[in-house]
Amino acid sequence: MDGQTLKISVIMPAYNAAHYLEISLPPLIAMRERGEIEEVLVVDDCSPDPSNIKVAEKLGATVIRMQKNGGPGAARNYAATLAKGDILWLVDADVVAHETGAGVLRRSFVSDEIAAVFGSYDRNPPAENFASQYKNLVHRYYHQRGREDSDTFWSGCGAIRRSVYGDLGGFDGAKYGRPSIEDIEFGHRMRAAGWKIRLAHDLLGTHLKRWALAEVVRTDIFQRAVPWSHLILSGRGMNNDLNVSGGERIKAGVALMWWLVLFACLVPAFWPAAPGMFVALSGLVGFLNRDLLGFFKGNRGVWFAARAAVYHQLYYVYSSTTFVICALTYHLGGKKEVIVRRIDQKKAAA
Repeated sequence: MDGQTLKISVIMPAYNAAHYLEISLPPLIAMRERGEIEEVLVVDDCSPDPSNIKVAEKLGATVIRMQKNGGPGAARNYAATLAKGDILWLVDADVVAHETGAGVLRRSFVSDEIAAVFGSYDRNPPAENFASQYKNLVHRYYHQRGREDSDTFWSGCGAIRRSVYGDLGGFDGAKYGRPSIEDIEFGHRMRAAGWKIRLAHDLLGTHLKRWALAEVVRTDIFQRAVPWSHLILSGRGMNNDLNVSGGERIKAGVALMWWLVLFACLVPAFWPAAPGMFVALSGLVGFLNRDLLGFFKGNRGVWFAARAAVYHQLYYVYSSTTFVICALTYHLGGKKEVIVRRIDQKKAAA
């Protein structure tokens, strides 16, 4: 089917998101009014706050109510069964899709081999604190430099053919009952089934979420690193792209050495050569991360780039350490056999 004739349904899961919907829905409703998309479906995931539904209805969206709270994956799955479009455009409630989005999607689905398309955040999050700026910009950095022919998927602002969505069973809502890596897992299933996924660098959205630094760390570890480690250890989830590429793994190893030597510098008697080693490793860290440093500097200046670069080395450490802990648990705690047996059972059932 010609990409220009594809009908697009927007699916937006929402849980206590009225304050976001007031900003993120109007651009999508405007696209619907211009005939660029077929419908805008907001899925209320049993929000305790009734204003979630009231705001969505007031702004003109079609509201679907879940019977029980199941997380964004389950919400998207239910809406997919009711959607009219050929393409399901998944947009998070805290993402304001750029007005060019529908056009980008139609140009991107140029081949029947392409099952899904996803984009990235833009460079202008409204929250000005360090954690929000860092989280937004580092996401943009990796997605803007990722391969167009991608091995993964992102559901914050991404689209899937409804036929593929149905054939593959949608998101694993039972396993991922809260925002996690359900989109990454789904992306690997799409690729395993022989479909192509396209990263469209001009499919953009403004991220409204205001992050606190503690929340960034907690989310990175428990909603990203832990489930992603389990996915990798089960034989999926590892590729040579975005933030799990071979180059990123090398940087993570260097970052770990950098922090260890830094702590050694605090006790000079323990290792007299530590200060010199720290200087050498700092030069290596700067060299390996020169593109990221330049990106941070170009977008937010030298002072931000310096802080973000140091924090990013910490991100490498706690993410890689989480993987090591998960790997030890997996291999030494008997979970390997359990996971392999579950995979075999799923294959047999299929």
